[in-house]
Amino acid sequence: MSGTSGSGTNATNADKRPNELLTSWFVRSGWSKGELARQVNRRARQLGANHISTDTSRVRRWLDGENPREPIPRILSELFSERFGCVVSVEDLGLRAARQSPSVSGVDLPWTGPQTVALLSEFSRSDLMLARRGFLGTSLGLSAGPSLIEPMQRWLVPAPSAPRSEPEPPAPLRRGRLSKPELDLLESTTVMFRQWDAQCGGGLRRKAVVGQLHEVTDLLQEPHPETTSRKLFKVAAELAELAGWMSYDVGLQPTAQKCFVLALHAAKEAGDRPLGSYVLSSMSRQMIHLGRPDDALELIHLAQYGSRDCASPRTQAMLYAMEARAYANMGQPGKCKRAVRMAEDTFTEAGEWDEPDPDWIRFFSEAELYAENSHSYRDLAYVAGRSPSYASLAEPLMTKAVDLFAQDGEHQRSYALNLIGMATVHLLQREPERSAAYATDAMRIAKKVRSERVNTRIRKTVDTAVRDFGDVHEIVDLTDRLAVELPETAEAV
Repeated sequence: MSGTSGSGTNATNADKRPNELLTSWFVRSGWSKGELARQVNRRARQLGANHISTDTSRVRRWLDGENPREPIPRILSELFSERFGCVVSVEDLGLRAARQSPSVSGVDLPWTGPQTVALLSEFSRSDLMLARRGFLGTSLGLSAGPSLIEPMQRWLVPAPSAPRSEPEPPAPLRRGRLSKPELDLLESTTVMFRQWDAQCGGGLRRKAVVGQLHEVTDLLQEPHPETTSRKLFKVAAELAELAGWMSYDVGLQPTAQKCFVLALHAAKEAGDRPLGSYVLSSMSRQMIHLGRPDDALELIHLAQYGSRDCASPRTQAMLYAMEARAYANMGQPGKCKRAVRMAEDTFTEAGEWDEPDPDWIRFFSEAELYAENSHSYRDLAYVAGRSPSYASLAEPLMTKAVDLFAQDGEHQRSYALNLIGMATVHLLQREPERSAAYATDAMRIAKKVRSERVNTRIRKTVDTAVRDFGDVHEIVDLTDRLAVELPETAEAV
C-alpha cells in the first residue's frame, strides 16, 4: 500500500540528501519507524485522510531525504509537537511546507467586519467539504510566539468609525431581517451544542457545529440592522470558539487555533469584550497543552487587560485560574500561588454579580475552580522535578473537584479529566495502587465521551505508571485493561 499512500515525493533521487533535522527529532523521540508509521496512519484517519497508508519503508525514505506531500508534513509536525511538548514546525523537521494563502494558513488577518465574515464562510465551507470528501486537502500550520501574539494584540485596537449611513428603509422593503424568536433559536442551539460537548466530548458533534457556523455566516452576508448584526457576530463567535474547542479536544490543533482566531475577530465585531477574553483563554489553554506557557501567559494578560472593566467576577476568576496554570508551567510558584488566591477570592464575588452570566462561562463552577487550581499545583510538581510537596497541595483540591463532578452528571469529560488528574497526583506521591484505581474509573467515563484529549491523557498516565511502577500488580492489570477498554481507533470529527 505504500505506493498509494499519498505521501509521494517532491524531490528527484539525484537531489535527495539525508534529512538530518527530521532524523534528529526522530532519534530523540524514541519511536521506532513502525511506531511512527502507525501514528501517522492513525492521525491521518482522524483527519479524514483515509488514503494515507504509511509503512516503515516510507518512513525510512523520509529520513533519507524524500519530501512527503501534504498532509504528511503537518501530521509529523503535530506528532513531534505533542511528543516534545513544544511547537515543532514543518521547517524544524527539514520538510518543505505547502504554499498557502494567508487567509487559510495564517493568523494575521484583517480586523474588519466584511473580511471576518468572508473568512468565516471560507473556512467553515472548506472544513465541511473536506470532511465529506474524506481527505484533508489544504493543511494548516500552528503559530506561536510573536507571530501569534502580535496579531492578537490588535484585538484591543478600536475599529475605525463606520461612515455615516443612509436611514434604514422601511421594514417591508429591507431584506434579511431576522425576527427575535429566530435569533433566540440560534442562541439556544449554541447552548445545546455546548451542553453536548461537555457531556459527550468534541468528537460527536463537531461537524454539526461547523455546519451551524456556516449557516450563521450566510446570514451575516445579508443586510441587517446593526443590533441584529452584532447578535449574529456574537453567535458566530461562540460557534467558532466551540468548533475550536471541539477540534482541540479531538487533537486537530491547527484547526482549533484557526477557529479561535476567527472567533476573536467575530467577538470584536460583536463588541463583546468578555466573550473575546474567553476566546483568548481557550487559546491560552491550547498553548499550555503545546508546551508554550510564555505564550499562554501573554494571551491571558491580553484577555485580562481587554476585559478588566466589563467581565463578570466568574469570568475574571477563570482568567486568574488560567494565569496560575501558565505560571505553574513556567516554574514560578510564587506568582502561581498568588493567581490561585486571586481566582478563589474573585470567585466568591460571583454570587453578588447583578447580571446573569452568559452561558459560555457558566461551565466555570466551583468544581472547575478546584480543578484548575489543583492542576496548577500538579503542574508545579512536575516542573519542580516531581515535587511531593506541590502534589500534596493539589490532592485536596482535586478531591473536591472529582466529588463535585461525580455529583454533577453533566460534565462527563471534565469528570474524566480530573480522575486522570488524581491518578497523576498519586503517581507523584508514589502511590501506584491508588493511581491505578482512579485511572480505571477514568477509563470507564472515557468510554462514554468522544475525546481524544481524554484518551491521550489516560494513555500517557498509564505509560508513566508503567515506567515508574511496572512491577506493581495493579499497574500490570491497568495496562491490560487499557488495551481492552481504549484501543487506539480513529475519532469521528
